[in-house]
Amino acid sequence: MSDIVVTLPDGSELEVESGSSVEDVAYEIGPGLGADTVAGVVDGDLTDKAEPLVEDCELVIVTDQSDEYLRVLRHSAAHVFAQALQRLYPGSKLAIGPPTDEGFYYDVTGVDLSADDFGDLEAEMESIIEADYDIERVERSREAAHDIYDDNEYKREILETEAGGEETVSFYLQDGWQDLCRGPHVDSTGEIGAVKLLNIAAAYWRGDEDNDTLTRVYGTAFESEADLETFLTRREAAKERDHRKLGRELDLFSIPEVTGPGLPLYHPNGKAILRELEAFVDGLNDEQGYEFVETPHLFRTELWKQSGHYDNYVDDMFLLDVNDEEYGLKPMNCPGHATIFNQGNWSYRDLPVRYAENGKVYRKEQRGELSGLSRVWAFTIDDGHLFVKPDSIEREVTTIMEQIDEVLETFDLDHEVALATRPDKSVGSDEIWEAAESQLREVLESSGMDYDVEPGDGAFYGPKIDFAFEDALGRNWDGPTVQLDFNMPERFGLSYTGEDNEEHQPVMIHRALYGSYERFFMVLIEHFDGNFPTWLAPEQVRILPVSDDNIGYAKQLKNRYLSEFRVEIEDRSWTVGKKIQAAHDDRVPYMLVVGDDEVEAGTVSVRDRFEAEAKGVDVETFCAHLQGEVDEKRVEPDFVGE
Repeated sequence: MSDIVVTLPDGSELEVESGSSVEDVAYEIGPGLGADTVAGVVDGDLTDKAEPLVEDCELVIVTDQSDEYLRVLRHSAAHVFAQALQRLYPGSKLAIGPPTDEGFYYDVTGVDLSADDFGDLEAEMESIIEADYDIERVERSREAAHDIYDDNEYKREILETEAGGEETVSFYLQDGWQDLCRGPHVDSTGEIGAVKLLNIAAAYWRGDEDNDTLTRVYGTAFESEADLETFLTRREAAKERDHRKLGRELDLFSIPEVTGPGLPLYHPNGKAILRELEAFVDGLNDEQGYEFVETPHLFRTELWKQSGHYDNYVDDMFLLDVNDEEYGLKPMNCPGHATIFNQGNWSYRDLPVRYAENGKVYRKEQRGELSGLSRVWAFTIDDGHLFVKPDSIEREVTTIMEQIDEVLETFDLDHEVALATRPDKSVGSDEIWEAAESQLREVLESSGMDYDVEPGDGAFYGPKIDFAFEDALGRNWDGPTVQLDFNMPERFGLSYTGEDNEEHQPVMIHRALYGSYERFFMVLIEHFDGNFPTWLAPEQVRILPVSDDNIGYAKQLKNRYLSEFRVEIEDRSWTVGKKIQAAHDDRVPYMLVVGDDEVEAGTVSVRDRFEAEAKGVDVETFCAHLQGEVDEKRVEPDFVGE
């Protein structure tokens, strides 16, 4: 057999015989690595260690020290759950059971389950784990697989739609039980240290509400009981911080059934925060010379065909028939910005051209995948698109990354960086993609940043640098992106006149500093537990008159000294204690308590939401501090205790 070239994460290349497995390559690198190999990531896909490599590829070896290991472990835990279920409920029928970011789920039918059954199921799972059964991969013919699942329409559909034209399909066996699965899995059930079933819900087969309703059981797994306990503690804390719960309590947003799924309504409090977020990023854009543009919500599908979205993204688009002509709600803002650029005559002296738009886009997620603000149909992106000369790429991308750093530091969010490379479904030549990926890699290397490579995770039109940030509960979220695009300028025929008086094609850079406002807002709600920084809080100060006699002074404070801030007066006939509690519940950063003593002295008593207090404070002193706190975008209110 001929040799193939395997590219390793450090960029080194290894020639191996075609048909060598992931594990074979690991042993060739070193016997220790070979012995520790659990799985591989081949061109971005998590793969069984026995998988043969038949063409040139990028390979990451997965061991129990790898980030991907937990995903493999949890996939095996899903099988342990399924085996336990079928032991206890022989008539149950399995659909799919993938790993997730927090654990796994399995969709099942033929059994009436509730959370009351979790104890018995967990006990059975633990017995399977304690037995330490070997997990074996077996290849079967498609005909044999159909015979095995002659009474399971879900597995048969998987065989027909996902197995493609393959002659054989893989099963994983443990103690005689088996499941159709691509894998990968750990070597034995005993490697799973701890399991927990979390909750149960209804789910549509394939996420389509026209299909059967199944029972989805969610669970998780870890290498140790200690890791599981840490996860469960954080999960309970996350429930209290859930943005859907806080969104209701703080009157930030709603997604009522009458409006449709994934279509949030922002209430005045929520919109106040969004306006501050918009003003912040708009200011950063002004500093870097961006020009603001606006594009409509829908375009003729001819535009989406020209951009490549119609061929590569149409399943995620909302299409409309208008007067016998097809239109599409925009899933992205970039084709509109490219069209604006195309209306001008550009010289090399004009470049770079930088456009910015807080643009609403629409993406048709499956209804079962919609969740609060994290997955919606309609959302706004703080989009920026730059049209640059090739020799400006490094400078422009570096500046964008500095902007992203400033955004994440402002909100006290730690982050990680990854280079996402060409996906299977893409537009453009190999040469264009190689040039784009090389440029981004050079920028990352020059920056000195630590970064991972995520093969196959790029956009269909170009590679990208992804920033993932970590919130106060240690959870990671997708955030800002920088994408390099040599394809869209070619598809739209974009050009500028160079110094040689010839026409040249610009490079297009896509950039978002937040990602989407909806997801970023969701993260901030949970990260700060609703205790927004003063500059961002929908209500920055609440004045609490001790009695009705003090309301006039409260109004004077608001109108004369605090008119530039978001201030409310609590004028209900409550006790001071009840007024303070209400302000705490509403997460107001500062309370100004004013009674007869404060009126007489022309001062205020300042309390922050953490119950620190300072009495007899000069009003102008407090206002000056408040202005500084807002201007500097400090994370916590810090007047009391200065």
